Amino acid sequence: MPRELKICHELFEFDAGVRLHFPVFCGVDEAGRGPLAGDVYAAAVILPPDIEIAGLNDSKKLSEKRREELAPVIQEKALAYCIASATVEEIERINILQAALLAMHRAVEGLSVVPDYVLTDGNQPPVVPMPVGTLVQGDAKSASIAAASVLAKTARDAALRQLDEEYPEYGFAKHKGYGTKAHYAALDAYGPCPAHRPSFLKKYYEKRGF
Repeated sequence: MPRELKICHELFEFDAGVRLHFPVFCGVDEAGRGPLAGDVYAAAVILPPDIEIAGLNDSKKLSEKRREELAPVIQEKALAYCIASATVEEIERINILQAALLAMHRAVEGLSVVPDYVLTDGNQPPVVPMPVGTLVQGDAKSASIAAASVLAKTARDAALRQLDEEYPEYGFAKHKGYGTKAHYAALDAYGPCPAHRPSFLKKYYEKRGF
């Protein structure tokens, strides 16, 4: 069996094991905790049993093109899904971890089907009104979490492309808000814009003497 198919099969096998205890569960993941700019996104996905989505994997291990191909397939095949976010203002007010958990909470709350169980990537769960568990590197272990990672990542990428249209001088469409050399060069030239996260620019401000 090709490695890609083996990984995909293992993801769905893991979910089958979870369904022995919780027949309807959702996977949750976030995208955008590390960048210097933009909102943080999260997605919650409930996949039906007895399906496999060819090529599904942790979004970080997929090309942007492949993620964009998989996202509509996930949306079509899911029993339910929801994509949510927390704003830059919320990130600054409550910190990035709490903002990511807030986005996860919103994604779960927005599902059209109420799950028996919520399984989130990482080691800190959001506050939700049903049983919840965490799974470190869950996006590489669970199909449902992997699907959520793809939806969260593609939604955030789309938002950054929109920001690129509003603030073309920063190159958001290319670096998606991460602290690349080109991004810092744009900050040197233009300073931060309203989409930037001030708390993430402390070292930049110190360097510039702000």
